[in-house]
Amino acid sequence: MGYRYEVAIERLDVPLRVDKELARHVKETLGKVPRKMLSEMEKEAVQCPVLRKQVPFLQCYTCRNFVRRVRGMVHCKGDPLS
Repeated sequence: MGYRYEVAIERLDVPLRVDKELARHVKETLGKVPRKMLSEMEKEAVQCPVLRKQVPFLQCYTCRNFVRRVRGMVHCKGDPLS
């Protein structure tokens, strides 16, 4: 199985703020992702089961607990973050 939580991805009208350092890291990690796809990801959020708050999807994507994204769901390991 490899994950503890299945978290639904929520579409937002207005994107949540993403730290500039995180945004730069994501752009470097994803390589040549089309700008349109990246802007769509910026308008998504998840209800993080570890932090117990809503976080931008890009923050979730870079988290060490992130396993995969499948059909509007994020699979999360759920390990504590230090």
